[in-house]
Amino acid sequence: MQTLTSKSPDAQADVRSGFVQIAACLGFVVVSIDVSVVNVALDALRVAFHADVTGLQWVVNAYALVFASALLLAGALGDRFGAKRVFAAGFALFTCASVGCGLAGSLAALIGWRLAQGVGAALLVPNSLSVLREAFHDAGARSRAVGWWAAGGGIALAAGPVIGGLLIAALGWRSIFLVNVPVGAIGLWMTLRHAPRSHGHPGRSLDPLGQISGALALAALAFALTEASSLSWQSPLIVGAFALSIVSGAAFVWQQARNPAATLPPALFANRTVGGATLIGLIANLVFYGIVFTFSLLFQTVWHFTPERTGLAFLPMMAVLVVMNIAAGRLVNRAGARRLIMAGLVMAIVGYLSMLPALAAQSYEWLIAPMLLAGGGIALAVPTLTGALLAAVKREQSGIASGLLNAARQVGGVMGVALFGFLVRHAQTALFLHGVVQALVVSATLLAVACGVAWRTLESRARPLAGTVAPASHQ
Repeated sequence: MQTLTSKSPDAQADVRSGFVQIAACLGFVVVSIDVSVVNVALDALRVAFHADVTGLQWVVNAYALVFASALLLAGALGDRFGAKRVFAAGFALFTCASVGCGLAGSLAALIGWRLAQGVGAALLVPNSLSVLREAFHDAGARSRAVGWWAAGGGIALAAGPVIGGLLIAALGWRSIFLVNVPVGAIGLWMTLRHAPRSHGHPGRSLDPLGQISGALALAALAFALTEASSLSWQSPLIVGAFALSIVSGAAFVWQQARNPAATLPPALFANRTVGGATLIGLIANLVFYGIVFTFSLLFQTVWHFTPERTGLAFLPMMAVLVVMNIAAGRLVNRAGARRLIMAGLVMAIVGYLSMLPALAAQSYEWLIAPMLLAGGGIALAVPTLTGALLAAVKREQSGIASGLLNAARQVGGVMGVALFGFLVRHAQTALFLHGVVQALVVSATLLAVACGVAWRTLESRARPLAGTVAPASHQ
């Protein structure tokens, strides 16, 4: 009896840790699904709200833009007020915003609620890892927990289009948002009841001026790139938005250089690996999410695929992400980060260029192998990139360096949807298809640039990379 009693606290701790792990995974899962699931609803949203390409771009980009802009602030909030409190707030906000998306009566309302979803997602992702760190004190158990967290995000990204297509076919487009509600409620309950209390650091600076100037620079850039689809590049509004982005970006850099408690320490940018990894991550997401948006429109508006068939059409490109994430972790110590990243980028280049004959033949079957190459190459490069960046910075800078890469990748996704959306803005099929060809050529060109950056900035020798790499979804 005494033995059972003495073991019960340990057993209870294991149960509580298990619930925390589930809650952290659920947080990452809903965020990851909402990165990809909206693409299969584009045609349904176009019909429901009589939306043009620009409106559809904002439905996708509103979420990613706020997510990118708020990531660094969300991490700072967790440090200051406690990870559990901020993570729970993220769950609550994301869940409420999902209800708003599901009940939206206009395109403007939907975009507004997508912005709120992006804030909730930013609060969830960095603090989900902090909550896991506080729940698992043993290093081995913590590594396994983070591994499941990473795998959950990769699986969610891959399953998003398929789940979305099935839900839309059965229940309509609103269901892809409302399905988040029970998941969010369960995750919030588990967090509040089982996550250990986390103590914040009231002295942690939030760097409000840096946060505002950086967010304004990103928002102005996204606005200019997206609205260029409906307005001309010479429009005073577009020119003004670009100017505001440049001025705000310069103010951000100036303020960071003068502030000892800066969000991004200037010394971080002196590290060649950090700069190179950030640029490569931005390019990788730009081409990946830009092409996903482009092919979503192609499948639904030109090839007239149903939502469920569209979701299944993306399965090869998405499912290979999980497989190649695992492969990257096994190969990096043998090949070295630079070789493996460059191999992945070259694989993706071959994949995107191989899509051109399939596009000319108007054959989905010919697209399958190129989609596997393109998705697999990006998935091979990105987690390796994450590990290389973390291995190149001091331990106390790992959080901010990871946040920088995460933000850069989200910005890349926003830019990809905006730029490629501009290329395929035409209603005429011939002009639309010409835009898809341009998008593929631009993708291959940018990935070639990324190869050059990898060659110049990353280490050539094989080097063990500490930690568990995150999936290629949106870290």
